[in-house]
Amino acid sequence: MIIQRFEDIIAWQKAQDLAVDTYSSFKNLKDYGFKDQICRAVVSISNNIAEGFDRSSDADFSRFLFIATASCSETKSMYYLAERLNYITATEKNGLLTKADEVSRITKGLIKSLVNRIPKA
Repeated sequence: MIIQRFEDIIAWQKAQDLAVDTYSSFKNLKDYGFKDQICRAVVSISNNIAEGFDRSSDADFSRFLFIATASCSETKSMYYLAERLNYITATEKNGLLTKADEVSRITKGLIKSLVNRIPKA
């Protein structure tokens, strides 16, 4: 199946869900610097998937997927910090991490499929 719109990419869909969950978890947080950083990081995941999809080559798309994966790691790191700062519970952190791990795995699988399609020099 050829994906024709970024909206059809499962990694993008799940990254959007993760962003909604993250915003919900931190909506009442008064540490605005922290909240801004984690929200920007989590939104960056789906945005990079979307932006990369509309690039001119599989290599470009793959590069943006690596950036999305890095943003996912940044988000995960902040979940750990949020728990240590008592902004979220361990249960909330674990639920968010599980979803973030899924996004990361799916995105890495997409990268692998693209890299296998890129002609070797």
